[in-house]
Amino acid sequence: MPCSPAAPHDDQLAEDLASWLEGLGLADQLEAAGLPSYVRGAGGAAHWREPATGEPLTHERLVELDRVLRAQGDDPAHAVPVGLVRLRRETRLRAALLDGGWLDYAAVAGLRGTSENAARFALHKAAERRTVLLVQHEGTTLVPSFQLDGVGEVREELLAVLEPLLAAGTDPWRTWIWLTSPAALLGGAVPHEAARDPEELPVVQHAAVALAERARSTRG
Repeated sequence: MPCSPAAPHDDQLAEDLASWLEGLGLADQLEAAGLPSYVRGAGGAAHWREPATGEPLTHERLVELDRVLRAQGDDPAHAVPVGLVRLRRETRLRAALLDGGWLDYAAVAGLRGTSENAARFALHKAAERRTVLLVQHEGTTLVPSFQLDGVGEVREELLAVLEPLLAAGTDPWRTWIWLTSPAALLGGAVPHEAARDPEELPVVQHAAVALAERARSTRG
């Protein structure tokens, strides 16, 4: 959250909205979602400001933000900003995946018994063929480790699962999260683990296709 406060805001709505988000534990997700955010001044008052300019929010913009965030559900008093909840969940899952859930080029090269340059070239050619998931993070290419076997090759059973997701342009992070988290489409099973079972593999493939189609329709 920004460290320099915006100009004071005397609208009670500013405090009500800030307190509501704090109660839900979602205040820290505002900036990541590209939404107006706030800081609390010396007296504890919430000062809201625009994300691009840092200018204080007008009353009209604050009313609009409140309406958008409370748009889920029939009763605004009990609504939950689903987008921010999803972003918070994804932020936590990303942190968990970054903690040992990936390999770099050198580590893959070590598994494959080849040079780092050869591993890099092979991985990027495979990504072009949509047969490996690569994720970019802070200038580094991550190779999620769940998809690799003991010798650094992509698990055969995952090829038909990865292809529709990558072809649909599904966000790489969301692809990684979906493949390694309990999935509603699979009755709570983790997709990459379920795919190890030949009887479950077609179900995982079908779920991947359904997710890819959803991603396409959302972008369209």
